[in-house]
Amino acid sequence: MALQPAYQHSEGIPMSEEDYLLTEADATTKHEYIDGRAYAMTGASVNHGRLSGNVFGEIRSHLKGKPCEAFATDIKIPLKIAAGKDYVYPDVVVDCSALEGKSYFANAPVLLVEVLSPSTRKLDMTTKLLRYINLPSLQEYVLIEQDIVQIQVLRKSNGWQSEYFYLGDSVTFTAIGLTLAVEAVYERVDNQEMTEYREQLGLE
Repeated sequence: MALQPAYQHSEGIPMSEEDYLLTEADATTKHEYIDGRAYAMTGASVNHGRLSGNVFGEIRSHLKGKPCEAFATDIKIPLKIAAGKDYVYPDVVVDCSALEGKSYFANAPVLLVEVLSPSTRKLDMTTKLLRYINLPSLQEYVLIEQDIVQIQVLRKSNGWQSEYFYLGDSVTFTAIGLTLAVEAVYERVDNQEMTEYREQLGLE
């Protein structure tokens, strides 16, 4: 099941990095660990699941037989900070390094995808953004809206400047050589723009 962080306890649960890593592996509810606090994650909306699932499915199919791998929601990304490390679960991760089967981490992601929601928007576009772009391996960070049709892509090759893609556009994930129509990313998504689009095509 796709998950997204819902910061139910605005200040999180304070704990050491060591305690977080010890407890997280067997936890029934996943937690992201940011600035010395653990934040519980809850189930995602249907639209969130569709968007992350669509992107993951397309990327996974594209990477079949290639060295890079795609993972959805369950793989942690360690983010270095002055006091140690933060740990987060992006919606979709692509890592091209040789990962051990027993590992819980992707240490060299080249592409990260987050589906935005009201509870995570600020975090995804500020704290996570600043820490993601400091990952030496990262080439692209993708932010996908749920309520409107908009994909924001930040690329290392473009100085992490934002590029936006809408209905009728195609978006290229240059890190893995994959181009997708925006409509494919939003397949089955239930929002006003997509409803009107499907009506225009006679699909509703």
